Amino acid sequence: MRGDLFVAHLAAHKCDRREALGMAAGAGAAGVLAGLGLRTTAAEASVEAPEAAPAQVPKGRFDDEMFDVQAVLRGAWDNTRFYRRGDQRGTLREVTPRKTARALRLLDDRRPVRSYQLGDRLFNGYPAFGTRPPRQYNQRLVVGGYQPPAGFEGFLQSATPSGPNQVSVHEERFASTPGSAPYGVTYQIATQLDNLNHIGVGPVFYGGHRGPQIAETWGTSRLGVEHAGPIVTRGILLDVLGVKRAQGASDVIEEARNGRPHLASTYRITIEDLEAAMRRARIRRIERGDAVLIRTGWNQLVNPKDPAGAHAPDDAEHPGHPEHQKYLRSEPGIYLREARWLAEHRPALVGADTWALEVLGNPVSGENAFPVHQELIVHYGVRIGEGIVSDGLADDGIYEFVYINTPQNATGATAGNAPPAALGQRPRRRRRR
Repeated sequence: MRGDLFVAHLAAHKCDRREALGMAAGAGAAGVLAGLGLRTTAAEASVEAPEAAPAQVPKGRFDDEMFDVQAVLRGAWDNTRFYRRGDQRGTLREVTPRKTARALRLLDDRRPVRSYQLGDRLFNGYPAFGTRPPRQYNQRLVVGGYQPPAGFEGFLQSATPSGPNQVSVHEERFASTPGSAPYGVTYQIATQLDNLNHIGVGPVFYGGHRGPQIAETWGTSRLGVEHAGPIVTRGILLDVLGVKRAQGASDVIEEARNGRPHLASTYRITIEDLEAAMRRARIRRIERGDAVLIRTGWNQLVNPKDPAGAHAPDDAEHPGHPEHQKYLRSEPGIYLREARWLAEHRPALVGADTWALEVLGNPVSGENAFPVHQELIVHYGVRIGEGIVSDGLADDGIYEFVYINTPQNATGATAGNAPPAALGQRPRRRRRR
């Protein structure tokens, strides 16, 4: 390969050192990089070739032993599991241009492609984890150019249209519930991608960053969601609910008010469950940079009256609905053993249709609070997707697809709740759910 053309390609695509090494390995350009001073170490050479089939991570060496908190506070995780201290992107580094190109090749342009909405529908009063100030979604309409109807409690900008062409306008504002704390609007609600600045171990955050050094009034000066960028990669669905239904495991399946099933409260998903879901979906391996989604059916509790997924207005105004309470009180999910096993594959993210991914209310966690979040985010740099609705994919038997997400480009924000999407094609012979 000509060196000048290779350098021009790197500049045009803004590739970092790691991506350059990977492309060089695939293009036989090691000599070019050596001439440019981009020499790779033996360790880098062992991981950079993106076309190499990744070996499956053996499950036997993972356990639920709690990490040593004091060691982490002393700096044990400052040098990240996979990358250097000071890194701000985590395993999103694995979503390279080559990875995206390979994901797009999953689609056969001779067959129809269907788009799937993976985000849950927001509505006023959406059930959210309790914090102070509270997490709330309370949208109000701004009207300009006409007189709104009686009983309207939004904001009237002006009842008079603008200009001779009679311009009217609608906008929205996000306000807290009347009488509550003034700051309720947050990206940490409904379908979301938890960012690397969201969870820490005391003052220790991912990449060796310390909370007192990065905390600003408006957000964090490092690790903000602006470093995520758009994500287009291979997605895989591990339908644990489908596996349990196929196994006839009625003891771990419950039914929501809308008649649809979900895994039982506090059910701990095991590595063996995830492997069974892979076998059922004919997924051979989890690859670096994948978006790994786990289906539990827990999202069915959010909209208890409507099987189609739309909220019922009376429930929207009463977040204390019994199924909303159940939704927030506990949830099925993975624990430390599964988190470590998944993280060693270096996925771009691990997500589920629950509000916290990890099992809650199960005695396995003892008195620890969200240790899976700490392990995945702080230790491994793996972002966590929450509230990702995968029912449509499962209904159509689609377990491998193109995953797309563009988190808010918001400086210092701790999450993005722009809903992701999937591009998939139904199998020629539809798999049974």
